[in-house]
Amino acid sequence: MFVLSRWLLVMALLPAFASAQGTGVHETGIRETGVHEIRVAAASDLSAAMQRLTPAFEKQTGIHVTVSLGSSGNFFAQIANGAPFDVFLSADKSYPEKLDQSGLAEPGSIAFYARGRLAIWWPNSVHLDLQSKNPQGLTGNLDSLKSPEIRRIAIANPEHAPYGRAAVAALQHYGLYEAVKPKLVLGENISQTAQFAQSGNADVAFVALALALSDAMKDKGQFLLLPENSYPPLDQAAVVVRSSPNKQQAQRFVQFLTSSEGQKILGDFGFGAPKK
Repeated sequence: MFVLSRWLLVMALLPAFASAQGTGVHETGIRETGVHEIRVAAASDLSAAMQRLTPAFEKQTGIHVTVSLGSSGNFFAQIANGAPFDVFLSADKSYPEKLDQSGLAEPGSIAFYARGRLAIWWPNSVHLDLQSKNPQGLTGNLDSLKSPEIRRIAIANPEHAPYGRAAVAALQHYGLYEAVKPKLVLGENISQTAQFAQSGNADVAFVALALALSDAMKDKGQFLLLPENSYPPLDQAAVVVRSSPNKQQAQRFVQFLTSSEGQKILGDFGFGAPKK
């Protein structure tokens, strides 16, 4: 009886053992090809675009993407201090380049994926005449920003946000910076800057065109696209973080951004073609 019972127990466990062995092979396959999740630190101007980019990438690859949005400068500092990101999508190429120079980027992984574009956005409740244009396509009346009716102008903090530096450069380009400087309110990143104007905490905001075209903003206000010669190029670059344990999957995401499908999505949100 004891021998028979023991034999029956072994036979009963065989299917489970076979199943466990099969699971082990499957998990080994995952380890060989990489995990199924990557962590991406993305500049805030990508907030709307990422809602289409990540599902498209996940459908194509089966790799889940966890996205954190914020200012490029803050992410640079976090990664330099060991934050566990796999990919960094910066709104300014200088930050990935600095990571590369300091040995914190995977060598050869920097890729230009877009060129950002700067716009002035204001809610429908604000009456602002910026729509008249001269033959060069430039707005004819940026001086309206000096109007007493425009009390607060939101820009991203230029200390760590590329779009903030672009906004300052554009205001200087038109000779308006000193006149409107007392009106400036600083957002932590470009998304918060846009929220200031959306919520009424600012009358006007200098934002990424990608946000002005987003569902959250396009019907709630008007925008004026600023000429690209009025501020330094916003060449946006991606990089794989050297400490990432998921470099293969991270590189696939960067490649997706620069693929025709990724570029089509970015173009739909107003991003220009990346630097060649």
